[in-house]
Amino acid sequence: MNSEVVAAQVKLFTQELKMPGLRTHFEEIAREARGTGESHEAYLVACLRAEIESRREHRLQDRLKQARFPHRKTLDEFDFTLVPSVPKEEVLSLAGAEFVRARENVILLGASGTGKTHLAQAIGHAVIYAGARVRFTSAVALAQELLAAQDEHRLPRYLKSWQKTDLAIVDELGYLGLGPGGPLLFQFFAERYEKGSVLVTSNLEFSRWSEVFGDPVLTAALLDRLTHHSHILVFEGESYRFRESQKQKTRSQAKK
Repeated sequence: MNSEVVAAQVKLFTQELKMPGLRTHFEEIAREARGTGESHEAYLVACLRAEIESRREHRLQDRLKQARFPHRKTLDEFDFTLVPSVPKEEVLSLAGAEFVRARENVILLGASGTGKTHLAQAIGHAVIYAGARVRFTSAVALAQELLAAQDEHRLPRYLKSWQKTDLAIVDELGYLGLGPGGPLLFQFFAERYEKGSVLVTSNLEFSRWSEVFGDPVLTAALLDRLTHHSHILVFEGESYRFRESQKQKTRSQAKK
C-alpha cells in the first residue's frame, strides 16, 4: 500500500474517531520517526501524545472562550508595587486554584481604578490554566440576566446553568444600584455557598453594601455567606487611570 493511500486512510479514520490532533500531526511524526529509526511502539506513543496535547489545548481554549473575559489580563502585567496593600504571595497562591478546589471565595475591595478588575481577570485566567471552569460578568449584567430569567419563568434553569462553573467572577458590585435584581443576586450567591467559588470586586466597603441591595437584613445575610471561607484583599492606592492621565498630561506639556 503506497504512502498516499495510507495517509488518506489515516485521515479518514482519525476523522471518524474524532482525533484532530493525530490527523494534523501524524505525517510530521512519521517523518521524524523514520529519520531517527524509532520503533513502531515509539511512533504510536508520539501519535497518542499529539492527540492528548491537542485535546488539552482545545479544552483550554474552550474554557477561555466560555469565561467571557472582556480583556485578557495576566498576573505578569499587574504592578504590585503600585498597590502595596495587596500581598503578592497571597495572589500567586490564589492563582494556583486551591481556593477553587476548596470552594472558597475571594473579595477585592478598593476605590475605582486601583486594579481590582485586572487582578480578578488575571486570577480567573490563571485558574483556567489550572483546570477550572470560570465565568466573568458584572454585577449589573448578572442582576439583569436574573431578572429576565425570572420574568420568563426560567430562573431555576438559569441558576442551574451556573452549577458547572467552578469560579463565578462578579465585577463592579456597588457601582450601580441593583433595584429589584438585588434579592435575585442574593439568591445567586446563596445557591453557590459552599458549592462553588465566587470572586467579587467592589468599590464599597462592606458597611455600604446595603446601599446596593437596599435591605440591611438581606445584606447582612449575604455578607455572612460571602465572607465565610473567603480571602479578602483591600486595594489602597491611586487610580491607575488617574496616573496615566497625569502622565499623558505631563508629556503633552513637555512637548509645548
